[in-house]
Amino acid sequence: MSDIRVLIADDHPIVCKGIRNLLEPAVGIAVVGDAHSGTEALQLIESLRPDVVLLDVELADMSGIDVIRRLNEANISVRVLGISSYDDREFISQLLALGASGYLLKDELPEQIIEAVRGVARGETGWVSRKVAAKLSQILQKDQDGVADLTRRELDVLRLVVEAKTNGEIGMLLGISEKTVEKHLDTIFRKLGVASRVEAAVLAVRSDLI
Repeated sequence: MSDIRVLIADDHPIVCKGIRNLLEPAVGIAVVGDAHSGTEALQLIESLRPDVVLLDVELADMSGIDVIRRLNEANISVRVLGISSYDDREFISQLLALGASGYLLKDELPEQIIEAVRGVARGETGWVSRKVAAKLSQILQKDQDGVADLTRRELDVLRLVVEAKTNGEIGMLLGISEKTVEKHLDTIFRKLGVASRVEAAVLAVRSDLI
């Protein structure tokens, strides 16, 4: 079986070196490159075609979220494992909503990072640290009664939020005003117990609402 080809994207060379030193001795894993900016990461992903990208959420020229969004726009298929020093709820929500396979913290045990890379390469999702899992539980463990109370129109609006449509686009597609869309979103957020479009989208996808 071929080695898992890994690209490391982090704007701190010393961090890249540390992760490389961790992964290279692992059986079945080959580090094919380091990227120190979002632009370089996108270029190397396209040219090297790695199996897994270890992607920092904060790069010098753009965020990891911008990188994965551009990959999606370009229809470039690669498994992304977010890695960061921060367990920020918004970063976690956005990366997972955009299709990342997991989110780890840089202070994870080496064995956990190696196993996460292997798992993601196998197509597994949900590779998160204990701290990140706690953050996710705040997003996902919502009042199920509220979920069940969504009307058909609210579900229509939520589906378009998941598709990353703007309020104006949602209004045009559903034949309602932008102000009405905003009212629907306020109600959806209250029923789901979330505070943002990203959290609503994550909960909708993970709970199979859409």
